[in-house]
Amino acid sequence: MPSSSATPALDPAAAEVLGLTRRLLEAVASADWASYCELVAADITCFEPEALGQLVEGLAFHEFYFKLAGNSTQPPKPVTTTLASPRVRMLSPEVALVTYVRLVQKLDGAGHPVTVSGEETRLWQKIGGAWKHVHFHRSKPTT
Repeated sequence: MPSSSATPALDPAAAEVLGLTRRLLEAVASADWASYCELVAADITCFEPEALGQLVEGLAFHEFYFKLAGNSTQPPKPVTTTLASPRVRMLSPEVALVTYVRLVQKLDGAGHPVTVSGEETRLWQKIGGAWKHVHFHRSKPTT
C-alpha cells in the first residue's frame, strides 16, 4: 500500500483526491487493470518516459504493461510505494492537481533491494459525480 511522508492538512476534496491517487498507484503496483480502469478516464492523456517524448492518448498503451505483469508465472515480488512531499491543488471543485515524487522500493532481477524515483503530476476531474484521472506527466528524477 502506498505510504506518504508528512502532508499538510487537506480539505476533504483534496484528501479524497490524494486517496484516489494512492489507490491508482496501488492498482499499478499490483497490475490490477480493473481498478485502474475504474479510476482512469478512457481518454486519458500522458507524457511518460516509456512514451519516448510522445503524447499518449487512451488506455491501450498502458494496458500493454498490465498484461505483461499478469502473464508472469512467478509469484509477485514485494513493492512499496511512497509519495514524497505530496501536494494537492484544487483548481476548482471539479479539477485537482496532484504533485509528488514517487519512491518505489522493489527487488531487482538478482533479488537485491533497490529504490527508484520519479517526479509525477496528475490531473483529476470530477466527471458524472466521480473523480477520474484525466492526465499525468511522469519524469525521471532530475538528481
